[in-house]
Amino acid sequence: MARHPIHREETRALWYRPFSVGVDLLAAALPVAATIVEVREPHPLRLAAAAALLWPLIGVASKRYTLLAWGDGGGLRTVVRDWLVLVGALATLRVVCGLGSVPAEAFTALIPALVCTGVCQKVIHRHLVAARRNARALRHVVVVGEASTLDAVVGQLAQRTDHEYIIVGACPVGDGEIDSGVPVCVRLPLEAPETPETDAGLVLGAVDELGADLVFVAPGPHMTGERMRRLSWALYDRGRSLMVLPGITDVARRRVRLTSAAGLTLLHIAPPPQRGAHSLAKGAVDRVGALLLIVLLSPLLLLLALAVRLGSPGPVLYRQTRVGRHGMRFAMWKFRTMVVDADRLKSGLEAENENDGHMFKMRRDPRVTSVGRVLRRYSLDELPQLFNILFGHMSLVGPRPPLPEEVVKYNGIEMRRLHVRPGLTGLWQVSGRSDLSWRETVALDLRYVDNWSLSGDVDVMARTVRAVLDGQGAY
Repeated sequence: MARHPIHREETRALWYRPFSVGVDLLAAALPVAATIVEVREPHPLRLAAAAALLWPLIGVASKRYTLLAWGDGGGLRTVVRDWLVLVGALATLRVVCGLGSVPAEAFTALIPALVCTGVCQKVIHRHLVAARRNARALRHVVVVGEASTLDAVVGQLAQRTDHEYIIVGACPVGDGEIDSGVPVCVRLPLEAPETPETDAGLVLGAVDELGADLVFVAPGPHMTGERMRRLSWALYDRGRSLMVLPGITDVARRRVRLTSAAGLTLLHIAPPPQRGAHSLAKGAVDRVGALLLIVLLSPLLLLLALAVRLGSPGPVLYRQTRVGRHGMRFAMWKFRTMVVDADRLKSGLEAENENDGHMFKMRRDPRVTSVGRVLRRYSLDELPQLFNILFGHMSLVGPRPPLPEEVVKYNGIEMRRLHVRPGLTGLWQVSGRSDLSWRETVALDLRYVDNWSLSGDVDVMARTVRAVLDGQGAY
């Protein structure tokens, strides 16, 4: 049997696993040992050793030390869940050993393990994404399926560079034309051959010739389940991996669950969390967060208001009608960054619009004041929207709130952006802002609508700080 080629990503990332395990060992052992010695608990070394061993073991059980976990963004949800398991395991161990309940000091001593592991996961994720964007740490893929499906797969993968897959060849089923430019290795017959080895021989020949790591198979009318099953047997017998493309896009992995019935493999996709406890928690976090930010930033808000008032004639705040969740209109507030009659002058600048969609954007908009340019560059003009969040019109994180004249041009897909409250920040703001095309903007918003989570919101808010300081795409 031929040996499976070494995963290219593993050969370039050999330090990930020992580094991550080492951080976990030290982050669990040292604080626990120091705390137990400080409070004069018995058996400090034994308890520290137990914490140090349990923490990596829990990580192994939850597959935290895998390229999949690091590639998905560090898995903050998984780290928190594992940490709670660690707390429970150590508490149970103390009771079993007759040491009594867990003191508060011992509980707080475990917090560094949570923080250090979360930071470590994020560091590895960023290193991995950077390597992929530099055309390193990639897996070479041969894709099998009908021509139109192959083009769709290649196009979808080409939209982003933070994943690990690069298509090096295609094995189309039938004589359809491949428009994506991927090299065609061999063509499979349109109908399933009488001998399964025919498909397997052609695909394996292409895999060997190109040195591919795995095979993507897209189901279709002529690539049936039985045909894929037989192809998978041949690939597995040669030590090759096969991945089936179900055809769905932009669905977070946490929403997907595999099950089976009568020999069928079923893919269960949970609905987006539009209501219930998650939605109530998001609303509470929005209002409490907005109130705290208003109190903390009140001196800055007063200084910005004074700067706008002295910078040009006109009011400090600009009130504009925007469209929120389910099409409800509301008055959105911003610090004024344009001259007073900016809305009247907009019609004369339509020909200068640099956005390819329904939004109006100009890098050198003559209506923007000198103070307004500074406010826009660092998104300081958006801060009054904290009051919109407090009143329930908006959220801390969500899609950009559109204008009514933009919404009337929306198609059915674009209208889905209005299924959640618009946000002060969001994936659009942390991914390039006005430098993005309209298609990219809609794709990011729909990804958020379908897959939002509280941990994801925290990640977006953290990335917002860097995006604001960078100022890229803000004009």
